[in-house]
Amino acid sequence: MSYSSLDQFDRKILSVLGEDGRISIADLGRRIGLTKTPTQARLKRLETAGVITGYRAMVDPIRMGLDHVAFVEVKLNDTREAALAKFNAAITRIPEIEQAHMMASHFDYLLKVRTQSMSAYRTVLGEKISSLPHVSATSTYVAMEAVKEDAALAGL
Repeated sequence: MSYSSLDQFDRKILSVLGEDGRISIADLGRRIGLTKTPTQARLKRLETAGVITGYRAMVDPIRMGLDHVAFVEVKLNDTREAALAKFNAAITRIPEIEQAHMMASHFDYLLKVRTQSMSAYRTVLGEKISSLPHVSATSTYVAMEAVKEDAALAGL
């Protein structure tokens, strides 16, 4: 299922769920202008097609003491498929890495790392990230403030 195959009701469902993932089917139906049964069928179809991949509680990392955010540029010494696969598998095992993106840039990956403090970050960088397979260099940028952090898709 692609974005172009979603109709106005599907898009409304995704928009409402992006705001309130715990809304009841009846309330969701009222918000999008359908009754409960077709709303439930559409929701199931979106889940089965993989458009909706799951539901989760959004936890405020600041309240959990994880207010230090660093973005790390990573350069690899080998970018053949086997090396990339090995690096990709290794970064999934580091819980402090919140996001990882392969880049088309002068570096190979951009990591978002969240820790409790600068000293905790230094430990993650020195003992975990720098020892990942094929890492040749890193550069760190520390975020001073999150101006916008929103996982919901806007404009659906």
